[in-house]
Amino acid sequence: MQHHNRQPELVEGSLPVFVFPTELVFYADEQTSHKQVLTLYNPYEFALKFKVLCTAPNKYAVVDATGAVKPQCCVDIVIRHRDVRACHYGVIDKFRLQVSEQSQRKALGRKEVMATLLPSAAQESSHARPQEEERKMKEQLADSAFFEQTAFQPESRAASGGPSALTVLLGLVCVAVLMLPTLGELESVVPVYLHLSVNKKLVAAYVLGLLTMVILRT
Repeated sequence: MQHHNRQPELVEGSLPVFVFPTELVFYADEQTSHKQVLTLYNPYEFALKFKVLCTAPNKYAVVDATGAVKPQCCVDIVIRHRDVRACHYGVIDKFRLQVSEQSQRKALGRKEVMATLLPSAAQESSHARPQEEERKMKEQLADSAFFEQTAFQPESRAASGGPSALTVLLGLVCVAVLMLPTLGELESVVPVYLHLSVNKKLVAAYVLGLLTMVILRT
């Protein structure tokens, strides 16, 4: 009886993966379409862990690119297009969802989802049929390279190595201005034309405060 209840051995790549929708279309002129949702279903009696790969990971932000799905449940994967430019119109990218058992590392199944950026929904309707056929052909012929999707970041500030040279230079100028004598001081070796009014020093102090905030944020 115990042998009858044991889960059968699953072959790598043989497990069907259920994802909806099977294609994502983003429209440049519709801000709401820049965020779309993929739903991954798990109809099985065991939990699955998943990973989202992409042929162009720098163009998209994926919330929860890795995770788990409980038995007979589903999860929503939010995908945002963050590089909406005319040079990407009509380019077909692919997402690959790989699933595996919690206790195993091998991919039991995978499903690919195409993603396309179009200028507008009206343009898609006028060229839908020929584009659909071309898309299917590319889907069958292309052997795409998939890369791991990086964790979602609202703004990519991680590449910032510190304050810019211009910010530091402006800060030093403000410090130098504050160190100059105030207008009206008699005992000073600094020429009179470098004596500054109180108002000018207040402006320099204000700018220095703003630059300090910028430097601390970076």
